[in-house]
Amino acid sequence: MRLLIADDHTLFRRSLRALLEAKGFDVVGEAENGGQVLELARQLAPEIVLMDLDMPEIDGFQATRRLLAELPDLRVVALTGSLDEDHLVRALEAGAQGYLLKTLEPDSLFAMLEQVLAGEPALPPRLAHSALQHLAQRDRPGERGRDPMELTEREREVLRWMAGGVTSSKELARRLGVTERTVKFHIGNVLDKLQVGSRAEAVAYVLRTGLVEPAEG
Repeated sequence: MRLLIADDHTLFRRSLRALLEAKGFDVVGEAENGGQVLELARQLAPEIVLMDLDMPEIDGFQATRRLLAELPDLRVVALTGSLDEDHLVRALEAGAQGYLLKTLEPDSLFAMLEQVLAGEPALPPRLAHSALQHLAQRDRPGERGRDPMELTEREREVLRWMAGGVTSSKELARRLGVTERTVKFHIGNVLDKLQVGSRAEAVAYVLRTGLVEPAEG
């Protein structure tokens, strides 16, 4: 996994780099401001950018939008010291696939980065549901073209758990008593049928339309 770290605090960048490299991650570069992260991402082609939201020159929100407009296959994970719902919503709206606290335990950080690389959102559980509800209020073009009646009962069950805050394939597989491969197959079908590009968008659609009731427990 090729990572680029963007943060204006040198000590934090170096500490995070050492932690990641000790675990076997390939850190291809470091950026200390928003302009530099744009340049390095173009040059170094990382798979994931760990993006501090409060950087000089260009903040992390704007840098995320600009990066993803140029490099749509790139994954951006917001790094922050604040468990702030407004920041989380803004980061997701900019296109970030994860929102990680700088105080996160190393094992949790590694696990969430693997989730992001697998195409799964990595969000703090305490904020994930409320943030997705905020996103659900936004109008989405093309919604009338969807036909949720085509969803199978199993696909609806997957959606219920996702709307309840369970977005990890591993945890969904445990709740449903199936393999992770089966879960990913069902989620792929759900995304196709709802005409959305991510699990977060699928949950936002559910919360906006009331298509299924979120699962609890």
